[in-house]
Amino acid sequence: MAENKIKLDRHSWYLAKRMYREFMRPYFWMFVLACVAMVVASAMLAAIAYISRDLVEVFTSRDMDTGRNLAIAVLAIFSVRGVASLVHYLTLNWTGERVILDMQKRLYNHIIRSDLAFFQTNSTGTLISRLTHDVGRMRFAVSDALTGFGIHAFTVASMIGVMFHSDWVLACITFAALPLIIFPILLIGRWTRRISRAAQVEAGKLTAFYDETFRGARHVKAYGMETTEIARAGRIMERFFKINFQGVRVQSAVFPMFDLFGGIAIFAVMFYGGNQVLIEGKDPGAFASFIVALMLSYQPMRQLTMLNAKVQEGLASADRVFHALDLRETIVDKPTAKSIRVADGRVGFKNVRFEYLPNIPALDGISFEAPAGKTVALVGPSGAGKSTILNLIPRFYDVSDGTITVDGIDIRDIAIASLRANIGLVSQEISLFDDTIRANIAYGKPDASEAEVVRAAQAAAAHDFIVELPDGYDTIVGGQGLRLSGGQRQRVAIARAMLKNAPILLLDEATSALDTESERQVQSALKRLMKGRTTFVIAHRLSTVFDADVIYVIDDGKIVEAGTHRALLRRNGLYTRLHAMQSGPGREGGPAGEGERVFS
Repeated sequence: MAENKIKLDRHSWYLAKRMYREFMRPYFWMFVLACVAMVVASAMLAAIAYISRDLVEVFTSRDMDTGRNLAIAVLAIFSVRGVASLVHYLTLNWTGERVILDMQKRLYNHIIRSDLAFFQTNSTGTLISRLTHDVGRMRFAVSDALTGFGIHAFTVASMIGVMFHSDWVLACITFAALPLIIFPILLIGRWTRRISRAAQVEAGKLTAFYDETFRGARHVKAYGMETTEIARAGRIMERFFKINFQGVRVQSAVFPMFDLFGGIAIFAVMFYGGNQVLIEGKDPGAFASFIVALMLSYQPMRQLTMLNAKVQEGLASADRVFHALDLRETIVDKPTAKSIRVADGRVGFKNVRFEYLPNIPALDGISFEAPAGKTVALVGPSGAGKSTILNLIPRFYDVSDGTITVDGIDIRDIAIASLRANIGLVSQEISLFDDTIRANIAYGKPDASEAEVVRAAQAAAAHDFIVELPDGYDTIVGGQGLRLSGGQRQRVAIARAMLKNAPILLLDEATSALDTESERQVQSALKRLMKGRTTFVIAHRLSTVFDADVIYVIDDGKIVEAGTHRALLRRNGLYTRLHAMQSGPGREGGPAGEGERVFS
């Protein structure tokens, strides 16, 4: 138990020091100003306790002049305290909010720059919870700790000074019960941190559930699963409630304990001190000063006990936030990486192996070359490795073995930003942002002129439908572009790639989710986009890759066939079987049929 306690204390100090070093140090002089104001405010309260001795003498001597002067002094003391408290409160609250804002910015920056694998192993809900719930708890903890701890602690210290000055024996009697109060409070703090950590995990699960069901609302309704999802939500919310209320129960034990021991201390003081004044003739003014100081210190001490629970919650959140910040990217630039300008866009794979999980190859010895300006199609069953090949080209992942080259240069020797600047991507999963159509088209080139945006939209066959919208290019597309049809979203994405004008183009099932008319319009736009670019196409419908310069058939992480459409049909291999499943007997091509769902 003792060993665990030491570890916890050391870790708490580590988190606190790291918070100061990385986030609070830039605001050092604001803290100094706040501390000066805090000292002044606390000293004024101590002065009230101190001059209460003179108030007793005024009442006993009936000295009106002294009483008038004391009243003026009290007014002046409270005026100074009010101004100092305002400066202290505003300064520390501003500083605390800036610290949290800096942390939130840094956490978002770190997350958005993380590897693609990070987003595939951490749900959106978990990441949102880390940015909102965890940082939110830190906001309360930091704000309360900064604004409350200093002023309450210094006030208590000032009151203790007054008490010892008035009667050191009474002060010793009063604080004899202090260890009895501190130990259970520290124990409750440890419980609070553990419960808070569990609550944050549940908050992540709840946020993930919201994100999942709201995004899938169409399917929830289509399958009539509203009642099931409501029940599932209720179970998650109940768990979240139970953990949170467990924390409330633990924290609620602080005040009764404090009040009990505080009452015992006050009883002892009044009993002993009253006897000293009434029987032994001790100075009643000193006793009054002591009692006032004791009463004025009671509420700050009470607040300090509650602050401990808030700090523990904040430390639990800080632990999770720093854990996220400490996760390092694995896809990084070499020190010698250089920026390049792609001349022709020739892409080569040489003995490429890749594993998502150890000893389970997703690609096994892939070798081929995509000639400059040509179209390469990747076809095969679901899970064969087609999308993995595309993801390796812009270094969303790094190869486990082998090399990938662009214009003969290993992509690991090219700066990531430079490499990706030369690659355009259009996928089945269109990522449009809740912004204007203009902003979405210019997403990769925010400084693009209006004329450039319009030309890109025209080339993507999107201009005509855009100008018919009520706000034209200023139309807000909604989250994920839901205010546009599937074909319209796809053409906006193609316009974005047109504007980027990258020499290498990746098309990941760019038309698989479209109806026949939308596919015809999008295919026309894609042909214009592909012209003169080295293009990789993953095809759901084989009819869309008949004109590819070379088709690679991928199966179980290997290239099993390669050639043109007609050459592959003559081989009567896997490609022929896949083609037959879609086109039917006696047909060379055509609309996708029942068997198309075997393709990814």
